[in-house]
Amino acid sequence: MKVNKTVMITLSAIVMTIILCVFATQGVQNKAIGLEEQILTALSDVEVQEKRRVDLIYNLVDTVKEYDKHEAETLKDIMEARGSKDGDISDVTAVLSAVTEAYPDLKSNENYKQLMTELTVTENMMVDYRTNYNKQIKEYNRYVRKFPNRMILNLLGYEIVPYTYLEYNAPSTSPQDLFNE
Repeated sequence: MKVNKTVMITLSAIVMTIILCVFATQGVQNKAIGLEEQILTALSDVEVQEKRRVDLIYNLVDTVKEYDKHEAETLKDIMEARGSKDGDISDVTAVLSAVTEAYPDLKSNENYKQLMTELTVTENMMVDYRTNYNKQIKEYNRYVRKFPNRMILNLLGYEIVPYTYLEYNAPSTSPQDLFNE
């Protein structure tokens, strides 16, 4: 009877130890899976911002160019209408009042300011998203290298992820000369 009791206690302890090891291993793996997902999400965020940057720059530059062209044509038309066809402005007050009367909202300098602001905001967002991506890699790598996680995760095929410090991955068709045609 005592032998059966001792065998049952020993078997129960072995089974509990195995169950505990299985749950610990699964817990370590689940955390690693979650950290991998955070890395993939952060990488996706960086790629979305890179696409946003390229799309934004093209659209903003085109808008500024078109508005600038419109403003230049408007001023030329006003000067011609006022009799200054050679481009010489003899009566500045007359031209300025004509511009104010006909086109009070000529503000291409505001478009340039907006373009620069958008570019600055976009670049700052890119820095933030890249920093977050590298932070997620750092957290994952730290977790994978810790003991006993390292032993468990090595058996399951998890490896350290290399950092990508600064890769723009911008297409070769990205704008180079923004305001010269």
